[in-house]
Amino acid sequence: PILVGDFVNGRDAQALWYGILAATFGLLQFICMPMLGAVSDRVGRRPVLMYSMAGMCLNFLATGWAPNLACLFIGRVLGGVSSASMSVASAYASDISTPENRAKSFGKVGAAFGLGFICGPMLGGLLGAINLHLPFFIAAGLSAANLVYGYLCVPESLPLAQRAPFKLSRVNPLTALLKLARRTEIRGLIVAYGLMTFAQMMLQSTWVLYTHFRFNWSPRENGVALFCVGLCAAVVQAALLGPLIKRFGEARLALLGMASGAITYLLYGLATQGWMMYVFILCNLLAFAAGPALQGIISKLSPANEQGELMGSLQSISSLGIIIMPLVGSVILGRVSHLVAGDWRVGSTFFLCVAMQVIAIAVAARYFKSHHISVQVQAAPSSPG
Repeated sequence: PILVGDFVNGRDAQALWYGILAATFGLLQFICMPMLGAVSDRVGRRPVLMYSMAGMCLNFLATGWAPNLACLFIGRVLGGVSSASMSVASAYASDISTPENRAKSFGKVGAAFGLGFICGPMLGGLLGAINLHLPFFIAAGLSAANLVYGYLCVPESLPLAQRAPFKLSRVNPLTALLKLARRTEIRGLIVAYGLMTFAQMMLQSTWVLYTHFRFNWSPRENGVALFCVGLCAAVVQAALLGPLIKRFGEARLALLGMASGAITYLLYGLATQGWMMYVFILCNLLAFAAGPALQGIISKLSPANEQGELMGSLQSISSLGIIIMPLVGSVILGRVSHLVAGDWRVGSTFFLCVAMQVIAIAVAARYFKSHHISVQVQAAPSSPG
């Protein structure tokens, strides 16, 4: 968002153009996620992951070099297409896990992203203080190193016997979402997952502008905040998720995590001092367990040879959120950008997050009660061909 500010005048224009760029990223991700998931079900996970790593390198180079908004737009297109392979990473985790351990495996994927948040924002904040473009060139180099490592060290996870035929109907993102909607046995979980994800996308797409408008934060302060987020995510999803699932069960843990998130969204919106945001992040540990727990339940209730398509469809929900929520958030922030920093209405985007999170809790709780889900969920068998 700060980089966008170099090419436009005024806070309202900055919020609008950042929303457009973020929505472009989400649109490409939304279109490509089911396609890459379905392709990986046919050809394997490894080739798709290699493609993604190369694409991310090009994305960061284009963004770092960008002299204007048009080049930033090109970078966002490349980034959206390449990051669509997150569904393939989740499918990889599913391939190498037993049904009972899938939630923990998804947590490890989340922890990997969390580790990136520990180092990345801090490094980006320090480099951004030197030059706003420098962090992107460093990220391009790291992506290139990741590509080399993946090519040399990452094996294929999907056996030939478990590969599914490629069908055009499986690559349409709308078809993928409609197929999810028709799965009545998990519809409530899908709705809850979607609402929770939309709230997260609202937070992610408006955080930097919100903290800039309200607390006048620079990239350095936001780097510290994202460091805290990454630290919490890594600790919970890498070390605590297994014991938490054993203690509460996946269903109860998902509800507790969503409740923690709802309270924290409210506190974010009401915060009057920047230091409060750090405290709220560090107290929101359970929220980092909600996604993997809910995702693990959904995965168990789906056939083993459709995990790539399923993860692609779930990630399409995230991408749909990345399309919609930045636009909604940028409009809201544009409307309140003229208010004084202490006005409670500046936190309006987070109050919308609270509403979505509360509805998600209600939907998930009703589903768990009606389906008598408490701790254990039986895995679904593979579907034919």
